Amino acid sequence: MAETKRGSTATASSEGGAGEGVSLKDQGNEFFKAGKYLKAAALYTQAIKQDPSNPTLYSNRAAALLQLDKLNKALDDADMTIKLKPQWEKGHFRKGCILEAMKRYDDALAAFQVALQYNPQSQEVAKKIKKINQLMKDRKRAEEVEIIRSNIDMAKHLDILEPELSGKYGSEECEKEIFSFLVETMETAVKSWHETSTVDARVYFLLDKEKTQTDKYAPIVNIDKAFESPHTHGNCFSFIRQYAEESFSKAACLVAPKSIISYPQVWKGQGSRKWKHGQNDGFFVQFESPSVRKLWFIPSSNEMGRTLCRNPEVLDIGSHEIFPRIFKEKLSSS
Repeated sequence: MAETKRGSTATASSEGGAGEGVSLKDQGNEFFKAGKYLKAAALYTQAIKQDPSNPTLYSNRAAALLQLDKLNKALDDADMTIKLKPQWEKGHFRKGCILEAMKRYDDALAAFQVALQYNPQSQEVAKKIKKINQLMKDRKRAEEVEIIRSNIDMAKHLDILEPELSGKYGSEECEKEIFSFLVETMETAVKSWHETSTVDARVYFLLDKEKTQTDKYAPIVNIDKAFESPHTHGNCFSFIRQYAEESFSKAACLVAPKSIISYPQVWKGQGSRKWKHGQNDGFFVQFESPSVRKLWFIPSSNEMGRTLCRNPEVLDIGSHEIFPRIFKEKLSSS
């Protein structure tokens, strides 16, 4: 709020009905109260020309310029206010408000803390300090969320799967290829979710480079219609199983948003089973191979205005499978 102390006087009537003897500062204050900040700033400027050492005038003009979003000029006026009257709380408070608008929260907090030193009883300043501390905390968390969103590393969540894969395939190279396929598929899905808040319902296949007819079999099959009814689900599953066999796929990953499935156990006639993830949005990733089957749910939340995938949760595939077993089971020799 602009100050109302005595300032320079106008020598003629002004807009709004103010007559002779009314100070330029008081006229500026009236325009400020009416939300006419440009006119208020102009009147404060006239007053400053007549009384350039008056800190109240610079403080008032800083307030008007802040409302006009002329932040650099407002900051100059706040600094001049402090220079003219260093121990006046209002100058430091004004500077803090401008720095807050600039999102320079560290500097704003410092300014408000100085203001509080000169007026420890000010509830207005105390509220600002509390607000700035919260803004700084929110900004820090927003930065952390962005770091999490941009540094996706599914491999660290799947490390426990590597020993299970080990020894079940013909070579270490094949094992690494399958693990990399799973990691890449999950990371692609997470990136899609972060960008669009959804994933396409698809089955990704790890094709055999030597055996697969790549002109006939693509590595991705859409299954968005698979969950419209138990009938379409059954037909889609039969097609996917045949596709996996005929394409000589080594492994497959099913990715589907929870929103189009409800719960996977619906297709097993177990719709009443308790779903421990509550109303969390997110998506499923089901890994299929002749030797290993796994299922994860990746919950999603909205934090600091950004979509954020949480860590994948391992599910009991026997209870929650999206599709039944796709590959014929390969039993390890005893």
